[in-house]
Amino acid sequence: MLDPKFLEFLDKKYGIKFNNKKLVQRAMTHSSFDNEHKGLGIGDYERLEFLGDAVLEINISRYLFEKYPELPEGKLTRLRSDIVRTDSFARFAKEIQIDKYLLIGKGEEKQGARQRHTLLEDIFEAFNGALYLDQGNEVVNEFLKKVVYPHIDSGEFSEDTDFKTHLQEKLQQSGEVEIDYKVIDEEGPDHDKKFKVELIANGKILSKGLGYSKKHAEQMAAKRALDEL
Repeated sequence: MLDPKFLEFLDKKYGIKFNNKKLVQRAMTHSSFDNEHKGLGIGDYERLEFLGDAVLEINISRYLFEKYPELPEGKLTRLRSDIVRTDSFARFAKEIQIDKYLLIGKGEEKQGARQRHTLLEDIFEAFNGALYLDQGNEVVNEFLKKVVYPHIDSGEFSEDTDFKTHLQEKLQQSGEVEIDYKVIDEEGPDHDKKFKVELIANGKILSKGLGYSKKHAEQMAAKRALDEL
């Protein structure tokens, strides 16, 4: 059965209290666990994943539509594709501790399914499907404001929130400048690696940034430099 600590975490961190706890339990259950515990009648996440996929797409689409009123359709589509890709959703799933509390069978556990990005993506979608059924789209959107939208606002995904370009333009107002980004450290296992980048302008270290990819770390370094200028 689903660990009550997960529900406590959701309440404390995000203010989410499921009315129908069977929904969130189903969203967090892989078919391998359901097959091993048929007597419980839990079911698995797959139908909720179908719903959650649509819920996430419409909410993220609307957020991008309103945040970037001048962005053409093609760029909006590319930006959304970057956000809803497997690695991004897997990271969001880990942020809300899905990897820690999802229910999987013994065989899948031995094969490392708990850290499989495709599964974490599916469960994240299913979780949002369950939340939508339980409390409606407004609550889903409030949840996304805490988990997904901050990553969009940080410039992690979009060339149109590109702190690197903004920094270069600002520095070049005083003349030509040579900017370089150097990876100085990598932390964590392969499935959850973080990169630390050093931003150097004309041979001088301006800032450092930590990110989930080299690209994100560079953006974070540029953002910090902009904040300090």
